[in-house]
Amino acid sequence: MAAAAAVWSVFSGRSLPDALDKEFRKGLLTDQQRAAVQACSYGTLRHLGFLRFALDRLVKREPKSGKVVSVLLVALYQLQYSKAAHYAVVDHAVKSIGAAGGRSLKPFANAVLREYLRRRRDFLDASERDDVARFSYPRWWIDKLRAQLGHQADLVLEFGNLHPPMTLRVNRRKMEPSQYASMLAEEGIDVTCISAEAVQLVVPVSVERLPGFADGLVSVQDAGAQMSAHILDLQPDQRVVDACAAPGGKTGHILELADVRMTALDRDWKRLERVRRNLERLGLRARIRCTDAIDLASWWDGRPVDRVLLDAPCSASGVVRRHPDIKWLRRREDIAGFVDQQRGLLDALWRVVSRGGKLLYVTCSVFREENEEQVDWFLSRHGDACLGSRPGKQGGGLLLPSKKHDGFFHALFEKV
Repeated sequence: MAAAAAVWSVFSGRSLPDALDKEFRKGLLTDQQRAAVQACSYGTLRHLGFLRFALDRLVKREPKSGKVVSVLLVALYQLQYSKAAHYAVVDHAVKSIGAAGGRSLKPFANAVLREYLRRRRDFLDASERDDVARFSYPRWWIDKLRAQLGHQADLVLEFGNLHPPMTLRVNRRKMEPSQYASMLAEEGIDVTCISAEAVQLVVPVSVERLPGFADGLVSVQDAGAQMSAHILDLQPDQRVVDACAAPGGKTGHILELADVRMTALDRDWKRLERVRRNLERLGLRARIRCTDAIDLASWWDGRPVDRVLLDAPCSASGVVRRHPDIKWLRRREDIAGFVDQQRGLLDALWRVVSRGGKLLYVTCSVFREENEEQVDWFLSRHGDACLGSRPGKQGGGLLLPSKKHDGFFHALFEKV
């Protein structure tokens, strides 16, 4: 069972995209099977808190084999959340455990899964009294959000377990969102216009089905992420640096909005290739450098920069519905490491900003340590910095996850 293998890889510390890529590279699955494996893997990790809660009550002693446990968890996910026939799920899980060398565990697995089907209503009721089972987040994560967000925390946790919306950014150099919405309607794709450039699909589709995608009419980008380029207050011919650019969504958006002189940086060459491909698809140009933005000597020519976008490495706690493995890979102590990394980047990049220039600090986190507390730290450290804004608009702040967008934080600093 490829989905169980991917889930097991996550338990071993690998990211889910990497784990799935490893399974898919074996070349044993059809496109339909790959889609099913991806759905089961994501779903299992999205609801892992409840699934483990149920499994712990179904067995007195968990099997020593993590692979067997993963098969059981994926099967429990399918029984509870998918439309697959129950008998087929049980049969496939039992056979998978047998094929994995656990022939003696086949009767055990059969009994566990059939017992779940008999008692699943009881498990659902009991899970409402256990926060980890109810929300499917680690205990420390739940406690942190409740301490920092108060009454909003539970809603943020619930939104984090929804399927993410598919939102498109219409390239307004080529077309207005209303025009593109009409094109989609002609293809039988229902959408809603939700902002100046954003249209949201009622039902996600593959990019191959999007008219004009290959020609740069649209890009896939969350509505919250689309705020960044607007907050930067761009003007023609400005020198702009996107310091952590991959995969290039914000880089492309900036260049769609204004004719600026863009430098796109990222230290991951493979991800930087995605920036290059995205810009090529959009018909846009930028100076691209594979380097760590903190190493100024490797990319900066000493001339002041008008705008810097720092989409900083972070816990990604605002985008867990897109990356449910993050909930289980991240540890409480990881946050301090991200904070240190963010501060190093902020200090370095502030040096390149011109007087009157602006630096936009962005995270896809909802944790205060990476957001509001970083703003306080930065302002106390840099006397030539103030929180900026653009005419009639705020300079950012915390954007909590909702049905329309993921969670983000923006802080616009102006050098005075």
